Amino acid sequence: MAVLTPDTRGTDATGPVARVRAHSRSFGDTHVLRSIDLDIRDGELIALLGRSGCGKSTLLRSLAGLDPVPPGEVEVTGRTGVAFQEPRLLNWRTVHQNVALALLSSPERKQRFERAEGALGEVSLTDKLDAWPLQLSGGQAQRVSLARALVSNPALLLLDEPFSALDALTRIEMHQLVIELWRRHGMAILIVTHDVDEALALADRVVVMDGGRIAHEWRITARRDERDHTRPEIARLRADLLEALGVPRTPPNQNRTQLENQGAA
Repeated sequence: MAVLTPDTRGTDATGPVARVRAHSRSFGDTHVLRSIDLDIRDGELIALLGRSGCGKSTLLRSLAGLDPVPPGEVEVTGRTGVAFQEPRLLNWRTVHQNVALALLSSPERKQRFERAEGALGEVSLTDKLDAWPLQLSGGQAQRVSLARALVSNPALLLLDEPFSALDALTRIEMHQLVIELWRRHGMAILIVTHDVDEALALADRVVVMDGGRIAHEWRITARRDERDHTRPEIARLRADLLEALGVPRTPPNQNRTQLENQGAA
């Protein structure tokens, strides 16, 4: 557990919005999840890291209610919203209609188009209400996907590598948008990612999975504007995360050290 400098959010959450206990999943003879225990507290932002095939997306699907789960293993209080790596928009429906579809079976069905317009306003896309998905850039399509996930006012927002296909600048913009939406709504967020720097930029807590189990956890209490990699504690945590993911620490460059010593002499 790594505790850094105090943050202004996420450390005083009151109770779990999701609770996972002894949750296992198998597909044939392949054990994907092995007795997972995890609490997600109200208002907490968690990054879930791990190598491909470790079970991250399977756990997210269980939390989202997309896969059958034995009674008592996964409990979520309130609604969930989900955004995936692919925006999964229906090309034969407008942006407005795509977001409104998320409310089709909810009590807010009669107000779904008004709510959808409000959600699109939160992601700065009210000018794209009548656009078709194929007219959108990759970043705009992901904003629509976020609006669709948010429109039902979820207690838990689940993001499955939603920014991995975007260019670097658009990813930074989306990170800022997620933090803004999180602060505005106060919901819990679980983001599945392969990107250590994305996890460091966004999360209160980083959970690393390995072989279907939760192998490591770190809590980050540093302010998000103080998570510069030049800070020793952040650099150390980044190295710890990479090592937990199987990336060995880079040994010192002896040739460079010799050159620096010669220069100093």
